Amino acid sequence: MNFSVNGSDIYAATGGKKFDPNLPVLIFIHGAGFDHSIWQQQARYFAHHGYAVLALDLPGHGASVGDAISSVEALSDWIGGAIEATGAASASLIGHSMGALAVLETAARHPGKVDKLALLGVAAKMPVHPELLDAANANNHKAIELIAGWGHGARAHRGGNIASGVWLMQAATRLLERAAPGVLGNDLTASDAYKAAVSAAGKVQCPTLLLLGGQDKMTPVKAAAPLTEAIQNNAKVVLQDAGHMMMVEAPGATLDALIDFLGRSPS
Repeated sequence: MNFSVNGSDIYAATGGKKFDPNLPVLIFIHGAGFDHSIWQQQARYFAHHGYAVLALDLPGHGASVGDAISSVEALSDWIGGAIEATGAASASLIGHSMGALAVLETAARHPGKVDKLALLGVAAKMPVHPELLDAANANNHKAIELIAGWGHGARAHRGGNIASGVWLMQAATRLLERAAPGVLGNDLTASDAYKAAVSAAGKVQCPTLLLLGGQDKMTPVKAAAPLTEAIQNNAKVVLQDAGHMMMVEAPGATLDALIDFLGRSPS
């Protein structure tokens, strides 16, 4: 599905069902350098169980046009505009990593537009290692290799996919290689610069899930503690065998946690 946000053509996967804004709306937001395809298994389930689903390609990512947005704050306002552009009054937001920061800020800035909030691979601060940031800003392939290595838990380093013969780390590498030059550096810089997560968390009014990977090296479980303290209505689930990329490392467990939080079938 393609639709226009602020005059730019944006692509969103709908999970194999026609998007209907009259149903409860779920919007999935990917992390730095990625696109909608990381949500394939979770988005498809909800689209076939009573929800209207949009797994977005952010501007400058995947099949969406425009320049990549350079700050989490600006991205949050863009997401608020995207909700309006769908024709829905509000939506539940599911974000991963940089996307988690963006949807957190969206819920703080636009509380009337957000029904529920799921934050995957999130931390109160997301400083990016200087070596990784320098490599990404130089469009050096080393940045992709570092993310693939740091972003996956032990099982994924040995294969880890439910589909025999498919290596998760290599799949992530190939997906990041598809990003346009400058996009990964832009996204990591935005995540590194964002310092308002705890302040935003204190303003969140909707039910919130924090879904964390027990083997996450990029956003360790303990780094989310200030958010759980600041968000009034929250639940925390830790997937002990998953790293930062839990939606592909542990797709079933990730889906189960989201089902428990969002509900199995509201219609």
